[in-house]
Amino acid sequence: MRGFGATELLECYARGVFPMAEGRDDPRIYLLDPDERGILPLDDFHIPRRLQRTVRQEVFQVSINLDFHAVVAGCCQSAPGREETWINDGIFSLYAELHRQGHAHSVECRRGGELVGGLYGVSLGGAFFGESMFSLERDASKVALVHLLARLNAGGYALLDTQFTTEHLETFGAHSITRDDYKARLARALKLDGDFLALPAQVNGQVALQQAQALQSSTQTS
Repeated sequence: MRGFGATELLECYARGVFPMAEGRDDPRIYLLDPDERGILPLDDFHIPRRLQRTVRQEVFQVSINLDFHAVVAGCCQSAPGREETWINDGIFSLYAELHRQGHAHSVECRRGGELVGGLYGVSLGGAFFGESMFSLERDASKVALVHLLARLNAGGYALLDTQFTTEHLETFGAHSITRDDYKARLARALKLDGDFLALPAQVNGQVALQQAQALQSSTQTS
């Protein structure tokens, strides 16, 4: 898209649409506004017990924004169930610019210093738009998601947009809502001032679990 940059992309997110390409080698970028949208409710999600143990045991070293480009590159690679990526060079460049501007963030999981999983997304107001994740080891992307939930709750976010739902995300409680419902939630979230950096750059697994479940616990006891 000629003349389409990071500013225009943020405006698209604010309108409730997001970019996608047909494939890695297709230079075209499309804007999607699906009839249904996937979300993961920040006050109503599920972390399987086995995964909770993995988070507490700190099997992976978790960080944020240390290697955003490597995380996006990892998400570009083919994997079982994802033979083709929707991230082409143009989309990669747009997210790199959003990262430089402080609007795009990554959560990384390492083992022995090697990047083995992670996720990235876009932050705008009190909404976080999860873009993609990858995993080279069992549970790496799931641990990254738990740490993301911790940051969003600690930072005062109201919406975690997953775009679509997958079996992977549905184990956490992700589900689809209508376009109208989504845009109403988005409008409310954009009025907030979410802080992705409210937590320290690195937190241990127990703190991550407590923060991830903080909003959920407060709604259950109120």
